Amino acid sequence: MNALMYTFPIYMLVGIMLLLPLLIGWALDLWLGDPLWMPHPVVGFGKMIAWGEKRFNQGKHRKLKGAMLTIFLVSFVFFLACMIDLILLLAVSEDPVVLVLFVTFHSLVIFWCLAGTTLIREVRQTFLAVDRSLEEGRKQVARIVGRDTSELSAQEIRTAALETLSENLSDGVIAPLFWLAIGGVPGMLAYKMVNTLDSMIGYKTARYRDFGCFAARLDDVANFIPARLTAFLMVLVSGRFSLLKFVAKYGSKHASPNSGYPEAAFAGILNCRFGGPHTYFGQLFDKPFIGENDRVLTTNDMQTAIRINRRVECVAILVPLLFYLVGLGLYLLYQ
Repeated sequence: MNALMYTFPIYMLVGIMLLLPLLIGWALDLWLGDPLWMPHPVVGFGKMIAWGEKRFNQGKHRKLKGAMLTIFLVSFVFFLACMIDLILLLAVSEDPVVLVLFVTFHSLVIFWCLAGTTLIREVRQTFLAVDRSLEEGRKQVARIVGRDTSELSAQEIRTAALETLSENLSDGVIAPLFWLAIGGVPGMLAYKMVNTLDSMIGYKTARYRDFGCFAARLDDVANFIPARLTAFLMVLVSGRFSLLKFVAKYGSKHASPNSGYPEAAFAGILNCRFGGPHTYFGQLFDKPFIGENDRVLTTNDMQTAIRINRRVECVAILVPLLFYLVGLGLYLLYQ
């Protein structure tokens, strides 16, 4: 009984400091998405990257300069978050009221780093827009993809939206949570910087091929496990485990070492085909096809894809909570 008296508050404190921010951050993302009126650190990340790219992406040694900028920005974000965490932890030991600030900071970071709801809303709006008119669909899908959308067909618009949704589930939800589990809030923010760098300079175009090479490779490493975990979770929540063979067959066919796995999971679940030639920044890239059934995609497919997304999110968020509660229950049972 004495052991319970002294250790039970520690278990509760662990739940408050680790799991409560996770649940609050996820709930905020479900409710708000990425509201335009709220400041977002990724906007700041983008400005830092844009400044560095403009300043250093010129002259000789562009690969080296791009690598140095990437290392500096990722390290800066990681160690800044570590310092904030350390200051808050030391303050909590002196004044328990500061625990509210600790939970608030972590909750906001998790909210900022999760990007599930906004993309789901954009994909839903894309399907609705293309049902109204082809031109409206092209304008809407241009908000979420980097390819040239000016000549996309209705089928290509729907395909692009679902491809982006599958990739976003990996790098917008599962990967941030994975790096949160590995490195806490500093790890989550560092991953977000890596992902932002890749989205801005990690292209194989004349302008970015050398300068963004290191950022692109670092993003590949950071997403290697999360992408495959995402595909597994998609298959898991669909209940169709036979699709694991499909994912293994087509996941590696993508030009990216990671994006093909969640795309293959979606293609298998929806029994459709992704990939093919796309134009980025005026250059044609011929991507391999993922899947074989080149059927017409419909609004029902979009709704199925969104359901799969939400189920994967729930598993990723609620499983740690379940383990914590089971562990706490067993602890109390045997005291």
